Amino acid sequence: MTPRLRGYVDVLVVGGGNAGFCAAISAAESGAKRVVIIDSCPEDWVGGNSYFTAGAFRIAHDGLTDLLPIVNNVDQATAKKIDMAPYTATHFMNDIQRVTSGRTDPKLSQTLVRESNAAIKWLARHGIRFQLSFNRQAYEVNGRIQFWGGLALKTDNGGKGLIEDHRKAAQRLGIEVYFSHTASALDADPVTNAVRGVEIILPNGEKERFKTGAVILAAGGFEANPRMRAQYLGPNWDVAKVRGTPYNQGGCLELAMRDVSAKQAGNWSGCHSVAWDANAPAHEGDRAISNEFTKSGYPMGIMVNRNGERFVDEGVDMRNYTYAIFGKAILAQPGSFAFQIWDSQTIPWLRAEEYRDGIVEKITASTLSELADKCAERGLASRDRLLNTIEEFNDAVEQHRKENPGVTWNPAVKDGLSTQSRTSRLPLAKSNWATTISKGPFLAVRVTCGVTFTFGGLAVDPETAAVVSTTNKTVPNLYCVGEMLGGIFYDNYPGGSGLTSGAVFGRRAGKAAAAKAASSLAVARL
Repeated sequence: MTPRLRGYVDVLVVGGGNAGFCAAISAAESGAKRVVIIDSCPEDWVGGNSYFTAGAFRIAHDGLTDLLPIVNNVDQATAKKIDMAPYTATHFMNDIQRVTSGRTDPKLSQTLVRESNAAIKWLARHGIRFQLSFNRQAYEVNGRIQFWGGLALKTDNGGKGLIEDHRKAAQRLGIEVYFSHTASALDADPVTNAVRGVEIILPNGEKERFKTGAVILAAGGFEANPRMRAQYLGPNWDVAKVRGTPYNQGGCLELAMRDVSAKQAGNWSGCHSVAWDANAPAHEGDRAISNEFTKSGYPMGIMVNRNGERFVDEGVDMRNYTYAIFGKAILAQPGSFAFQIWDSQTIPWLRAEEYRDGIVEKITASTLSELADKCAERGLASRDRLLNTIEEFNDAVEQHRKENPGVTWNPAVKDGLSTQSRTSRLPLAKSNWATTISKGPFLAVRVTCGVTFTFGGLAVDPETAAVVSTTNKTVPNLYCVGEMLGGIFYDNYPGGSGLTSGAVFGRRAGKAAAAKAASSLAVARL
């Protein structure tokens, strides 16, 4: 029988992903007497979308020596082989500004950047195990391990390990966690708009109101709700595949707007979406396979649509800055799928966890003609156009190589190997890492769009993460973190910054909520 919540709660956190656990941990260490997390999911779906991530955290740092004290997978011999430049606050801020086209809320993003390093070291003190992300963010080139794209940290065992560690930290602090408890309404004072309780649907289906000192909303976006995706993201988004939890239905966003007139903020027509295995489940992630359905090896090869035509510059930027938008590009193609293609020159550089046998359906062939035939069996409409596309691509790559014989291929930097030369320029360039698709055996993988999280959310005070109402006043006793917080990401985001946002603002919200709960209790005793 699922345990049920009873009694008064000092700080109630709605949602049990990374942001929710960070908020609860912060509230507990800040003195809140009773901290409770509720989640609408059953216990076997614990962790929200955070469970399905690779566990990457983007932070500003001073280089390798700054990170070594908090990671568990680097010995002295390995450390001597690592090349890792500092990733400063300026670098981080510039990346957010660049990928969001300057639309990011400056106060929110500055807080995120400024406190990123301290927040992750705070998590490490609470037992979150961090590692250097050798498998995802580094390549060994000429005997040196080169980190790239400004992202170096991940959690031990990815999102699974992150949630495991969060649960242990919560248990140590006496935080209670209740599953199959769904927030259905906020109880707000009709005069002050102050939140004084939450109506909860209990595991038996009954509704009950609970009094609280403060409430922190951390229940995710609306990415698992096909109706809301079509309504806000646009046509065809209802057919996108859900990468993570099926429980992020957008209900808490709607109840906050309904019950306390919470102000909407951020990019409601935007989301994080990736190239995703076309054979993955449609409406929820697989908790065993998890993030392995991601297919982000496109910088090593090319992507073509159903008609056999390229539709993105696969090498326009480091993968960290393109993978969250290329899902949208795939969705917009005929049939909403594409083929990723490589030859024997770059197949060995594909990450094993994304392209290993038994997970992905590999389309292999010894010749390009055979590969085209096999892709045609899986939805390719024009095998001849695919072969022409590859031939034109190869010719352009070779012309660039002839004009630039000194440029060498290096996946750890933007190497400048492209399809654009004085004698040959493709209408759609591949700007970096361009190698011919010419040496068998060949490999293709069929991909579609996987939606990760939505960018639209609620407006908050950057100092406390308190929810702001449509009157531009904060709603007393109510806070918002994680995917529900709107205003930081627009159209795109720098990889790894979502979990960091949850940590930074979860930490702030928990501290503020604990103080608010203590003051509310003191007033009640007068």
